[in-house]
Amino acid sequence: MISRKIFLLVLLSFNFIAFTGAQVPGFFMKEEARKVRIPFYNSNSLIILPVSINGRESINFLVDTGVRSNILFSKTLGDALGLDYTRRLSIAGADGSTVIMAQVSPINTLDLGPILGRMQSLLVLEQDFFELESVIGVPVYGIIGYEFFKFNPVKINYDEGFLEFYRENSIKWKPPFYRKFDMAIEDSKAYIEAKINQKSGPKINAKLLIDTGANHGLLLNQETSDEIKMPPLFIESQLGQSLGGVLYGYIGRVNSLNLNGLKMKEVLTSYPDKNKFSDIIVATGRQGSLGSEVLGRTRMILDYQRKRALIRKGENFYSPFEYDMSGLILRKIPNDENRYYVSDVRLGSPAYKTGILPYDELLSVNKIPTFLWELSELFKLLRSEEGKEIQLEMRRYQGDDLTEFDDYKVSIFLKKQI
Repeated sequence: MISRKIFLLVLLSFNFIAFTGAQVPGFFMKEEARKVRIPFYNSNSLIILPVSINGRESINFLVDTGVRSNILFSKTLGDALGLDYTRRLSIAGADGSTVIMAQVSPINTLDLGPILGRMQSLLVLEQDFFELESVIGVPVYGIIGYEFFKFNPVKINYDEGFLEFYRENSIKWKPPFYRKFDMAIEDSKAYIEAKINQKSGPKINAKLLIDTGANHGLLLNQETSDEIKMPPLFIESQLGQSLGGVLYGYIGRVNSLNLNGLKMKEVLTSYPDKNKFSDIIVATGRQGSLGSEVLGRTRMILDYQRKRALIRKGENFYSPFEYDMSGLILRKIPNDENRYYVSDVRLGSPAYKTGILPYDELLSVNKIPTFLWELSELFKLLRSEEGKEIQLEMRRYQGDDLTEFDDYKVSIFLKKQI
């Protein structure tokens, strides 16, 4: 399982360039129409789109409502694209401590096929950050944030894998089967209210960030409310990857998550460790966020101009929330053809008991070579069915010498831990 989205906070944001004449920074349809459709690559309900910067070859971007600024993960790539920079800023990851420098490229054109992003600023990281490929399984070079949503309603159809980008004010009525949510737009981010029935604590009304770029289901920040309580059953685990490194915390469940009558039961919930970023979260007034594991079970229209979200059940709305049952935390070797290694092994898990160690490489899974597996398929397999046998062929390297290794075979039997 991809444990969590790459939480990313731009601490020192930048002002968009002032427009001249009729040129307004934003995303617009190239031709006059009520709506246009864009297919996206769906990786565990994360939305990935090909984007051309200033007419160059398209590269993959993550669509992320949890981020204010458009971000490019590599100054090396930015230089190759011929970007111009005007100033230098400091940014920090979700651990609140690691500081990375970035350059501002203020005026760019982002082409998404039928949609054009005009006069778009890009925050370009000086230190190349390509960790998303290792946790998603496909190369991702940047993030599109608030600018994509600020003028036009956007429908996200996770079931069929496409976005519909609507003309401004073209959705005047609530479509059939959708429920309307009041949506607050604060600091370029979208929030809705939800009711949460906890395992150990009281029922709470929570203000939650809509975070399409996060790979968790529900996330609750304990530091934001004394009413948020850990469930009696939980496991300690990596929650994801950020600019500041690996994020840690706990995974448990709540009895139910109620979104204006849309009720999900036994929802997997992340409880991140408190860090230097916590004070900023508390200041927003939110108690947590909704990530792709929950959002991907819906069909959703985000209408920032009218400050509303329209949500209906998706095809897998009632599917059970399952967490990895192996204990393996897998990563893809970046820039390589479907090679995977063990990033970590949870203590006491089925994989731990077989003796698998971090940095062991997978050679085959159920006798199928790993180059035939996508990372998302492996995640799905490892949370599929309690008691299922998984046959693994592994390779253990001797130190840093990649020519010295031992191959071995093990079988693990999946077991629920939460």
